[in-house]
Amino acid sequence: MSACSHCTGFLFDPLRVWLDRLPARPDTAAVAELAERFPLYLDNGQRIRFVPPQADGRIYECRIHESGEVETRRDNWHDFFNALVWLTFPQTKKAISAAHVRAMQAPGELRGKVRDALTHFDECGIAVLSSRPDLLEYLRGFRWKALFIEHRDDVRRHMRFVVFGHATYEQLLAPFRGLTAKALLYPVEEAWLAQPAADLSRAVDGLLAADVEAGRVARSADLQPLPLLGIPGVVADSENPAYYDDTWQFRPGRRQWKPPGEA
Repeated sequence: MSACSHCTGFLFDPLRVWLDRLPARPDTAAVAELAERFPLYLDNGQRIRFVPPQADGRIYECRIHESGEVETRRDNWHDFFNALVWLTFPQTKKAISAAHVRAMQAPGELRGKVRDALTHFDECGIAVLSSRPDLLEYLRGFRWKALFIEHRDDVRRHMRFVVFGHATYEQLLAPFRGLTAKALLYPVEEAWLAQPAADLSRAVDGLLAADVEAGRVARSADLQPLPLLGIPGVVADSENPAYYDDTWQFRPGRRQWKPPGEA
């Protein structure tokens, strides 16, 4: 039995290639072995390694950036998914690590809004791709019923949801009302959506890494809230249109919305 027996549903598809190689538990040693077989390197030549937590007081992100060591708690789902995200989206993880270090070097910056936003996306991020820009506008405008009821079939055909955040993967093991990811939205060509999951993940890795490097993830407001349990196919309850009447979970947002195409 592989770890994927705990990780059901299409939102786990980006990690599937690794989950199918692993035991049915968050096995830290097995993940470390994968990192040996499929090595990743930082720009400074350091190889990414998953190591036990250290007691030397060194800052987590600095340790990664300088030595390639990713502190990983033994047999812990949260850190297990973090390691798998490193294997799946290495360019984005490297970009986030480097951006944390740059932010620390800014005068007076110890934590600050940039590092908060980077951490938020690292933990809860998702890439939303669509060949229909109008669907992205419904999402951006918090028009949940228009998106997930009126255009439900269009969402299935013309959108893809690629989870990046390792905390979100952990939460998806036991989904709960209000589970929300923080999204970056991408209009793409239809051919993007037809790619196998592994190829799509590699393509998304390039998009996310470029945006992190460009400073697009600099404020929490740069990220779009997305209630994950509203995505068609995630939970059976969402097949009932009344499910979206829950305004605590599907909040209207504070932005004034305009129909797609209206200036």
